[in-house]
Amino acid sequence: MANQNDPDMLDDFDFSGGIIGKYAKRFSEETNLVRLDEDVAAIFPTSEEVNAALRSLGEIIRHHENISPTKRSSVR
Repeated sequence: MANQNDPDMLDDFDFSGGIIGKYAKRFSEETNLVRLDEDVAAIFPTSEEVNAALRSLGEIIRHHENISPTKRSSVR
C-alpha cells in the first residue's frame, strides 16, 4: 500500500531516523550545478556535451584575448 501523502512512497520505506541535509554541505562544496534552459538542454543533453561545448568556447575566448587590437582588425 502506498503512503497517503505520496503515492510513490511505499509503507516499507522508513525515513524516520533520517537527518535532513546530512550531506548538503559536502555536496555543495564539491558540485557546481547549473540549470539549462530547455532549448539548450535539447542541444546538449549530457554533461559531457555541455562541458565539451564550454571548453571549445573557452578556447575561442582565450584565442581572441591573445590577439592584439591591431591584429584583431586584420583577422576580421
